[in-house]
Amino acid sequence: MSPGDTARVLVQALPYIRRFAGKAVVVKLGGAAIDAEVDRALAQDVLLLRSVGVRCVLVHGGGPQVDTMMRRVGKEPEFRDGLRVTDAETLEIVRMVLVGKINRDLVATINREALDEPVAVGVSGEDAGLLTVTPRDTSLGFVGDVSYVRASVLHRLLDEGLSPVVSTIGADETGQPYNINADEAARAIAAAMGAEKIVYLTAAPGLLEDVNDPSSLVQRLTSAELRARIGHESISAGMIPKLRACADAVDAGVGTAHIIDGRVAHALLIELLTDEGIGTMVKREASW
Repeated sequence: MSPGDTARVLVQALPYIRRFAGKAVVVKLGGAAIDAEVDRALAQDVLLLRSVGVRCVLVHGGGPQVDTMMRRVGKEPEFRDGLRVTDAETLEIVRMVLVGKINRDLVATINREALDEPVAVGVSGEDAGLLTVTPRDTSLGFVGDVSYVRASVLHRLLDEGLSPVVSTIGADETGQPYNINADEAARAIAAAMGAEKIVYLTAAPGLLEDVNDPSSLVQRLTSAELRARIGHESISAGMIPKLRACADAVDAGVGTAHIIDGRVAHALLIELLTDEGIGTMVKREASW
């Protein structure tokens, strides 16, 4: 980029920085988008947003990584309606991969990129009662739906200048751990925090009219328009939970929801701080 191009980008970002300063943004990183180089770029994005006053919470999944570990120990993953069947042994594997591996790696990556002092802190939904759950269906085993988010835990960390990284294991009122769909956990967190935005970093460009044509990106639509598309044959099964979570989030008061390609370096900054953006944006009403 020429100096002039760089200046234009910075000038374009300024009103967005002013608008989002002091506001909460929940970013959900899907397991399929987790990659060492992309994670480093995401860490830089989170730190930059923090430096200009954006209260950023990173929520992560890890489905492919859990699948790999299950097969390594001789256990074949099983899914029903897009949800992982989670018996006691599978739950231990999920906790080990999400809390003990992915979360620690993301925290370490952010802290390595921090210029002055470590700021990232790993949090499980089990910690301090952050995510209280109720069982989804006995046939799924230890799979839960979020019934309560103790948002004050995240607000206190943010008030201290820390950057929370949340792994999506919750617990019921007896302390029994449960696996939670990460898309739904991020939505519940964003709604409870009164977030300005929720951003889903995926392994897709966003919502496509034609899954085989990346140029068919749908850039903007309302929650009602989005719901009308759920279940259409052009929508992949893996995208449905994200679409539903986006619609539910904005209907619950989150300002906007975004689905973007997490494999693109600095996709988060491009989506939040430029006019064009990079993915699909969802609002409750068509006030573009």
